[in-house]
Amino acid sequence: MTRLSVNINKIATIRNARGGNLPDVALAAVRCEDFGAEGITVHPRPDERHIRYADVRQIRPLIRTEFNIEGNPLPQSFVDLVLEVVPDQVTLVPDAHDAITSNAGWDTVKNRAYLTDICKTFKAKGIRTSIFVDPDPAMVEGAALCGADRVELYTADYAAEYPHGREIAISRYLEAAKAAKAAGLGLNAGHDLSLENLAYFVQTIPWTDEVSIGHALISDALYMGLEATIQAYLGEIRKK
Repeated sequence: MTRLSVNINKIATIRNARGGNLPDVALAAVRCEDFGAEGITVHPRPDERHIRYADVRQIRPLIRTEFNIEGNPLPQSFVDLVLEVVPDQVTLVPDAHDAITSNAGWDTVKNRAYLTDICKTFKAKGIRTSIFVDPDPAMVEGAALCGADRVELYTADYAAEYPHGREIAISRYLEAAKAAKAAGLGLNAGHDLSLENLAYFVQTIPWTDEVSIGHALISDALYMGLEATIQAYLGEIRKK
């Protein structure tokens, strides 16, 4: 069964826009779990423009499901934070410090030595390690050679192409997902997944372990409420 991990970065963005502690990011994480989320994802960046390192430390002991920290491990501060709080999973994302949002996966061939060392570091602490990749079987196979436990497929292209033809939109992702299965890797997916396109993705690739969804889910919650929105996303995942 595919798990839903809710990315709460956008809640922190709203808080930071005004200062203070409203909305309360830690409380939001707890409520997401109360409402059915099967994991919480955070993506702290060096400029702390949304989730802050202090948030990560505060949230960690409150999580009852799974805690996933995403980020670029190039800053030593990120590596130190992950090793300190020991999440259930760390997802390595090659985002530049000035990127608005993640916009590409790792080249796991060119960066094999570096990613291998990082995977060893995190796995030595018992942290499941996932590498964010584009839907390319070669990059998936490269992640396996780096020692990753899972890959997360970057689904922005799938979401963009979905309205124009879902079979074409999913085709590269299906091939990459098959490569992950053949390599013995777990499979995650994330970026621009929504109520419109989520069900077809998990129906076509039912061995997807986890989807991490933030922007669309939090946006929908503005209209529908957080509990109803999380239940709606779970409903899409569980459609037959």
